[in-house]
Amino acid sequence: MPDFSMDIRTQGYNPTNAYWLGRASALAYNAEDEIGQEVDAWGLSDFRYFSAADTQAFLAANDEVILVGFRGTEPTQLEDWMSDLKINLVGGPSGRVHEGFQLALGAVWPELYSAILEQRSQDRRQSLWFTGHSLGAALATLAVAKLRLERDHPVTGLYTFGHPRTGDAEFARIFDSDMGHRTYRVVHNNDVVARVPFRSMKYSHVGQFVYFDGDHNRQGHLEWWELLLDRIEGRWDDLFDLGTDGIKDHAMTQYVDCLENDLPG
Repeated sequence: MPDFSMDIRTQGYNPTNAYWLGRASALAYNAEDEIGQEVDAWGLSDFRYFSAADTQAFLAANDEVILVGFRGTEPTQLEDWMSDLKINLVGGPSGRVHEGFQLALGAVWPELYSAILEQRSQDRRQSLWFTGHSLGAALATLAVAKLRLERDHPVTGLYTFGHPRTGDAEFARIFDSDMGHRTYRVVHNNDVVARVPFRSMKYSHVGQFVYFDGDHNRQGHLEWWELLLDRIEGRWDDLFDLGTDGIKDHAMTQYVDCLENDLPG
């Protein structure tokens, strides 16, 4: 594993930043003490853990960087969680957002926001990054929206993995007008969660689309038919295990493999 290092100046997609934020998203699934030990080894000695109801997140920081990672959903709970995606759209930081996602963020938001302000009050001028996988991606997006659209608080970047749609077209439009150039929505091959809730349910994606194919290679601009063929190929590979390709491609371990494969050098 390379030593922890992020380019805190760039706002464009950065494979090294993506790797470490992906590692943080994966780490969010661990127990509090395990997360604390790992981020300390990264040189992020300021650590806070947040847990309320079914929502978990952590903040890790040093003099240069603040990372906020949200826990996603366990694969064994994915089917039940996806069945909850029929929850209505409700008023959010802008437009309308998924009610369940907003309630989940609200469970930890006051304590998390206070911790961010405490870090920033020390005048260390740290960059502030958010990340999450699956449900955690939606929570990270809403947290950034609350900071930027409600409080005009500076946020350096948002990287998400296996990100479900979080709000309606108005939410996406207003969010992207502010953070779209600093938000990267990473999708691995046939990941089914990146396609829900459906557009027909009035949901829209935010940020810039970053696509990794079934061989864990990051692709540039793909025509719609190339993307379709790549997804068909992934499903063909799992033909005798029907219906599982989209779930397997959603695993955070798959995303970490993609990000590691994409590291420079």
